[in-house]
This record gives sequence, structure tokens and C-alpha cells, in this order.
Amino acid sequence: MKRTDILFIAAFAAIFVPFFLSENLYAFFRNFTTEWAFTASFIKFALLATMGEMLGHRIRTGKYTSPGFGLLPRALVWGFLGMTVKAAFLIFGAGVPFVASQLGMTDPGAVMKGGMTAAKVLLAFSISTFLNIFYAPVLMVTHRISDLHIGATGGTLSGFFTVPDTAGLLKQIDWKTMWGFVLKKTIPLFWIPAQTVTFLLPAEFQILFAAILSIVLGVILAFAASGKK
Repeated sequence: MKRTDILFIAAFAAIFVPFFLSENLYAFFRNFTTEWAFTASFIKFALLATMGEMLGHRIRTGKYTSPGFGLLPRALVWGFLGMTVKAAFLIFGAGVPFVASQLGMTDPGAVMKGGMTAAKVLLAFSISTFLNIFYAPVLMVTHRISDLHIGATGGTLSGFFTVPDTAGLLKQIDWKTMWGFVLKKTIPLFWIPAQTVTFLLPAEFQILFAAILSIVLGVILAFAASGKK
């Protein structure tokens, strides 16, 4: 294990461990994520999903970063995407139960707030399915475009804020990997089941679980960027 690995593990532990050791700190975190939901989502994804990409880079190259990696631009992209994830959770988390009520389910909102039942599992699965079918592909393709733009501009912050050649970047995407692995395999085999669990958890545990999943997402997309599975 290299010194950089120890530092990475220490940084990861520093993010999570304090919330298990201090009830006041954890209470502050819960209040912050409730009252400043989108700001909290920005910070969470900027930190953790970027760490996931760094971990994927470490596995592929032996280093957590390299020239042109663009750590800060990547963090900004993930922060923005984190806010869209929060919006998607709100939209699909409320919209799917409403659709269920229109199809004859009695008070699906109360079902989601109640104890574990078959109806709750079905609703959580439905929310996750709609979320991942209609929103996840947009997120993943958007991230890949931003990833290519960061690489094309040398990973610099000034280059990141230039206007991207979106049409040209779309042509550079490895669609065989994007479709054959990221979309066709990870969505039905990993993301739909994983986020079904997310919607079954109490709100405070959803926060922690979503944070872990954002790291996994960063790793998956880092590998997809290289065309490796």
C-alpha cells in the first residue's frame, strides 16, 4: 500500500467517521441536508463521486490523479450533477406514487412512510426503475461529455469554462461501451436494485447510502471512460 492510498483512506474515513462518533455532528448533518438539500447534494457529490473517479483512475493507472485529470473541474461537474440527482429523487419520489394512486393504489404516500410491506417494495422498485430509465442515461451521457471536455482543455479550470464543442464531443463517446456496459448492464443489474434499497431506507440512512453509491458511480464512469469493464 502506497502513502497516497493511506491518505485516500484517511480522507474517506474523515468524511464518515465523525458522524458515527458525535450525535451533535450527525444531527447537524441531518438538519443541513434537510434545510439546505441542494447545497448538501452539491457538496456530497463533489466530494464523494470525485473520489470515486480518483479511485477508478488509481485502479487503472496506479495514480489517483495525473496531468490533465482536472480534479477541480470534475468536482464542479459532480456537484452540479448532484443537485440534479436531488431534483430527480424529489420528482420521481413524488411522481411515481401519484401515478400509482391514479392506477388504484390506496394512499401510496402513506405506504412509503410506513413499515416494510410488499407494496412498499413494489413502489420503491417502481421509483427506482423510472428514475434509472428516464434520468440516469441523461446523467451518464452528460458526465461523459463533460469528461471529454475537461480532457480536451487540459484539465484546467479556465479551459473548463470555455464553450464545449458538444456535437464533436458526442462523436467521441465510445457508444459501444456506453450502451453495452454503462446503460444496458449497470442500470438493470446494479442501479435499479441498489436504488430500490435506497428508497426503502429511512431518510437519514438514504443520505449515507446515496453517498456510497455516488462513489460507485464515479468508479463505473471512470472505467467506462477508458472502455474497460
